Amino acid sequence: KDPQPPVTPGMRRFTWEEIAQRTGRGPAADERWLVIDRKVYDISRFHRRHPGGSRVISHYAGQDATDPFIAFHLDKTLVKKYMSPLLIGELAPDQPSFEPSKNKKLVEDFRELRATVEKMGLLKPNRAFFLLHLCHILVLDVAAWLTIWYFGSSTVPFLFSALLLGTVQAQAGWLQHDFGHLSVFSESKWNHWVHKFVIGHLKGAPASWWNHLHFQHHAKPNCFRKDPDVNMHPLFFALGKKLSVELGEQKKKFMPYNHQHKYFFIIGPPALVPLYFQWYIFYFAVQRKQWVDLAWMLTFYIRFFLTYLPLLGVKGILGLHLLVRFIESNWFVWVTQMNHIPMHIDYDKNVDWFSTQLQATCNVHQSLFNDWFSGHLNFQIEHHLFPTMPRHNYWKVAPLVKSLCAKHGVEYQCKPLLTAFADIVYSLKDSGELWLDAYLHK
Repeated sequence: KDPQPPVTPGMRRFTWEEIAQRTGRGPAADERWLVIDRKVYDISRFHRRHPGGSRVISHYAGQDATDPFIAFHLDKTLVKKYMSPLLIGELAPDQPSFEPSKNKKLVEDFRELRATVEKMGLLKPNRAFFLLHLCHILVLDVAAWLTIWYFGSSTVPFLFSALLLGTVQAQAGWLQHDFGHLSVFSESKWNHWVHKFVIGHLKGAPASWWNHLHFQHHAKPNCFRKDPDVNMHPLFFALGKKLSVELGEQKKKFMPYNHQHKYFFIIGPPALVPLYFQWYIFYFAVQRKQWVDLAWMLTFYIRFFLTYLPLLGVKGILGLHLLVRFIESNWFVWVTQMNHIPMHIDYDKNVDWFSTQLQATCNVHQSLFNDWFSGHLNFQIEHHLFPTMPRHNYWKVAPLVKSLCAKHGVEYQCKPLLTAFADIVYSLKDSGELWLDAYLHK
């Protein structure tokens, strides 16, 4: 029998049953509690002031949040000082350290792996790696302008310049992702400041918008109503086997989902950035009064127009901008969706951190091209397990993750790049057919 955990004198004691009722929904709709290291915190008011966003912390209301807390925060000692006023008690001595529904041995083994990762120094960044990455982006950016300046604005140099600028946008997207995840500097504030420069000045997007969406995705990947990345269900797509059947049984048809693997090529990769993100990011920044982010965004557009307007004129510069966003959109959607759409998509079942990430993510084979092309998101599993880990270390931790998967019978998927792309289409076709069958016959 496990030894009894230490008890803090004077602390209120809670059971998991009591905590599970404080999710911000149901009878106790005004209360949100969560557990970190057996301590119970009341985030009912704090969630609105949470630096990472209200929703990401609320997704763990009524649950144990120890592993995501460790995964997302760099200076845990500092963060715990801010948490002390939220402390209302601890788990009763007869209560397990996490929900009884979770795999105790797997949770313990993953925490042991996390400690090993820290001892191996795999969370420490090589700043020269990120500096070189930034330099290669800036070189491509300058080369794009020089191409039109030297060769003129005829079709071939115009298209070549657009390809270079599309590459700049894709690669800057991967770089801002590094800073957004606090992977480059040991202090959060430096990551945040440079993040605003990279995503704002090099890409023309607000850091606050990315943080708001992306941290939710990492907290609960592929969990419907918690992961914004699957919000295209059910308005545009029927995603996941269970959700697609449920949609069919409810006789809901917002789109002809049995053809979604075809119209994905129209409203998916080509359209997401130029037709949606392009205007929504401005709406987001203004609506939430993110004036600093908006200022950084405007520096991108001012620089772009000042440098290309004399060479291309108004029509030419608008055409170039749209083409660049089109290239970026295709690149972004195929890479980001290959790891998630073919995987398990469902409501949040509150399983352990390791299983949550593994069932929602898969990897793509390592190669110099795949690493560069995907910003090392071909190691999506390792990235999701250790979101603050600098990407140049993913390959080092991968064998340890595979070993833990083998020990517990958890599937570790890794596939060729083109297979990963094709699996997006196949999974959409499968879920569309499941929806149609349920819609017609159930």
